[in-house]
Amino acid sequence: MTPFDVDTARKETPGCETVVHFNNAGAALMPRPVLDGVIGHLNLEASIGGYEAAAAANDALEGVYPSAARLLGCAPDEIAFLDSATRAWDLAFFAIPFRPGDRVLTSEAEYASNFIAYLQAAERHGIEVAVVPNDESGQISVPRLREMLDDRVRLVSLTHVPTNGGLVNPAAEVGRAAREAGVLFLLDACQSAGQIPLDVDAIGCDLLSLTGRKYLRGPRGTGILYVRRERLAELAPPMLDLHAAKWVARDRYEMREDARRFESWEFNVAAKIGFGAAVDYALGWDLDAIWERVSRLAADLRLRLDELPGVRVRDVGAEQCGIVSFTVDAMTGDAVKTTLAQHSINVSVSRAPSTRWDMEHRGLAEVVRASLHYYNTVEEIDAFCRVLHAAG
Repeated sequence: MTPFDVDTARKETPGCETVVHFNNAGAALMPRPVLDGVIGHLNLEASIGGYEAAAAANDALEGVYPSAARLLGCAPDEIAFLDSATRAWDLAFFAIPFRPGDRVLTSEAEYASNFIAYLQAAERHGIEVAVVPNDESGQISVPRLREMLDDRVRLVSLTHVPTNGGLVNPAAEVGRAAREAGVLFLLDACQSAGQIPLDVDAIGCDLLSLTGRKYLRGPRGTGILYVRRERLAELAPPMLDLHAAKWVARDRYEMREDARRFESWEFNVAAKIGFGAAVDYALGWDLDAIWERVSRLAADLRLRLDELPGVRVRDVGAEQCGIVSFTVDAMTGDAVKTTLAQHSINVSVSRAPSTRWDMEHRGLAEVVRASLHYYNTVEEIDAFCRVLHAAG
């Protein structure tokens, strides 16, 4: 494989001059093309007006759909642009016509917002939520999933990469099981999109949500929903407007026949342009090359942390990604974060309520999360470990 051009990546990332950014699973540093796209459009809006600027940017706005389709291996009409991955995921989940007694199967690593939605649907529709146990490696057990896939299961919902660590759940194996059972499969790809190559046909998901601000390096307030064309007819978004549907008579409307039935008329035009630029930028680097570099940097960091006294790496799973979770004896997560921030090193802290099933199962109240990207370097890992060693 051609060596990764990290020097160019860093030159095109202004933030690399000021911080060591190990918080890419929170919000990555935007590259120059994304900044230029967002700022340039805001300047155009200020100069000629918002509607007029949007009309002038129509080609860039429409270009988001084929770019996102290339990212996911699908068709442009299976893509909807939303203002966040949370909004995308919620619209997909609440579009499913649940009936009393339906079951939703999910994993121990499920994100809090998703699980809250399950509980809300349980209250509203009388559905049952069942958590599939992990296997010995800490990932969702596919054999147990298969055993639980009975004729009451309406949905399998999986977080691909959890918010609190480096685990990569076996999404394609889960997708194969769901397909064989004829069950809808919703994948939360927030933490994986941009660092791991994604192909919705290979994964076998019917619905997928992702965000722009994390590993895709786009602006905040951007997200995508993928909806498999063959499943669209059975999904009715919980909210519609004149973009998602057409008012064809005083007493009748018709929904759009593509995934944009999940969109609304108003959106942040500059952010959408920035999102499109971020997807194109990621595709330009090649997702396979990104994945190879990110996973290698994270593996190096795990090895280095294992050598530090009082530091315990908390990642599980047969496959692990660019997120490295750890704890430091006698230091709270906030104390670790503050100490690193004093040296211009960014990390985040993930607490039990974000992934309650997993954290409680492992007896963890919190973990420090260091998430690396391809523009990070071995030298930054060295600096990171020096600060941690001195703090301990």
